Amino acid sequence: MTSIAAVAERTGITAHTLRYYERIGLLAVPRDEAGRRAYTASDLTRIAFISRLRQTAMPIRDIQAYFALVDEGPGNEARRLALLERHRDRVKESIVDLETALAVVEMKIAGYCDLTLTAK
Repeated sequence: MTSIAAVAERTGITAHTLRYYERIGLLAVPRDEAGRRAYTASDLTRIAFISRLRQTAMPIRDIQAYFALVDEGPGNEARRLALLERHRDRVKESIVDLETALAVVEMKIAGYCDLTLTAK
């Protein structure tokens, strides 16, 4: 069992955010005999996945929907898969958009480099 401070340090997620995840139903962290949060290995795995989903700009409501399905247990795997596949497709589109934007930035940088070389 791990404390909220240790989890925050280990994951880089603030204690405030971890409590928020609990409040909105993404986490259900057990408490120790003194009433302190006691994160399990399973909680840490879930937090890591939530972090990855957030890094890919998945909306909180979609993360909540996904974990609500997970928490329901077996029998809804097709719905979970569909949700993740939709998100994957959005991430792929974002990557294409970012690569296009990066190409424009690279072109501008190259133009400045050419100007710098010409000025010498």
